Amino acid sequence: MQKVQGFGGFFFRAKDPGALSAWYKTHLGVDPVPQDYETQPWQQQTGPTVFAPFAQDTDYFGDTEKQFMLNFRITNMDGMVAQLEAAGVEVKQAPEPEPNGRFAWLKDPEGNPLELWEPN
Repeated sequence: MQKVQGFGGFFFRAKDPGALSAWYKTHLGVDPVPQDYETQPWQQQTGPTVFAPFAQDTDYFGDTEKQFMLNFRITNMDGMVAQLEAAGVEVKQAPEPEPNGRFAWLKDPEGNPLELWEPN
């Protein structure tokens, strides 16, 4: 059986794509889509990726109108949270680490839920 190797992109609608792309670059280091074929797109580090459909009525994402939540692997939760909060971004951290790592949650400027994960 042929299998996919990972995500090649995540595409979604935005009210202001340019501003939202700039926010992700500024606060999370996600490079915007290149405007030419010579520039390389954002490169991920190799690591685990969880692919998990949730029940339609889950409240895990917060706003029940949102159909997805992006989870970003990070290496330094304390540093990332401090960086985001210094920029005025509200971040909620899990009170205790989970068996598989530390978690925190925030929203982008358009209200899309984001989860930060520092794996063990």
